[in-house]
Amino acid sequence: MNQPVVKVRTRKKRTWTKILLSFMSCAVLLIAAGFVYEYAAAQQAKKNYPPPGRLVDVGGFRLHVEKIGSGSPVILLEAGSRESSLIWRDLPEKLAEFATVVRYDRAGYAWSDPARTERSGDNIVQELHTALEQEGIRGPYILAGHSAGGMYSRLFAEKYKDEVEGLVLIDARPENYSRETDPIFENEGFDSATAGMPSTSVIKLLQMSGALRLFQHSLLAQMPEKERALFVNVEASSRFLETAEEEDKLLAEAEQALRNQRLGSLPVKIITHGIPNDATAFGMSAEASHKLEDIWQAQQRDMLRLSTESELIVAERSGHMVMHDEPDLVIEAIKRIIQNRAQQGS
Repeated sequence: MNQPVVKVRTRKKRTWTKILLSFMSCAVLLIAAGFVYEYAAAQQAKKNYPPPGRLVDVGGFRLHVEKIGSGSPVILLEAGSRESSLIWRDLPEKLAEFATVVRYDRAGYAWSDPARTERSGDNIVQELHTALEQEGIRGPYILAGHSAGGMYSRLFAEKYKDEVEGLVLIDARPENYSRETDPIFENEGFDSATAGMPSTSVIKLLQMSGALRLFQHSLLAQMPEKERALFVNVEASSRFLETAEEEDKLLAEAEQALRNQRLGSLPVKIITHGIPNDATAFGMSAEASHKLEDIWQAQQRDMLRLSTESELIVAERSGHMVMHDEPDLVIEAIKRIIQNRAQQGS
């Protein structure tokens, strides 16, 4: 009596098994197709998006260096953590109206090759200096560094002090930031090096599977539309993510190297944001967010001790990306250093 029922159940089980296997096969094929699509698109992107500057050998790997403008001094632009030379938008062209401007990609970023050395601050500034020598781009230099790039600019000014005539720190990370904020991040359940950033493994999967390319307008909705294609085709790569991760881990080491730094009478312009950063946007409490902002602003003021010729400038209409919100303020700070230099030389 039960035999037909058993046979029906067996047939149903086999049917559902076939459906599940078919679904899994389709999913695997779709994922595989995505990886193949991304590989082919990335190869084509290398042809469609060539480096605007030159690839300069710095010891077994190459840095992308773009020089525009002419004359002295040379303005060196140092991007922040997880930022390439593209972050400066049209600021280099505006600065090139009255000086030579160099923007570049640190090893592993955008058009630059992955490094063969660890991503310490000392290695980063030495590689930049080597690239400048290779290209015959001599000082005097004025360095403009954003965020973590401000730390690398300070290290450069320390290591090659005889070649540097000015420093502009654009909402730059102070040397005691980790020391004072790590306990706050830990209490909130965050890693201070990556707080507010999406998971590297998730970004890698989106990039390698082609999803980032296919759905860029929704996944990158916070980014200006004209910059999305550049991000997908030039910046978003596994080597970029791996390099950024290593840099983040070594930021505390760079901070340590900068403690008690004194730059004599070197002109230093310290530009800090005027619109408070809101850490609640990535899950931190309002109290913690306020503490982080207070620490940041206090430490910006502390950097005035770097030089007897330092000045604090508040970018009232800017968040962290001051060069986007108030580019003219950055240009004016650099111009003032150049003008003071000219007056002293006359």
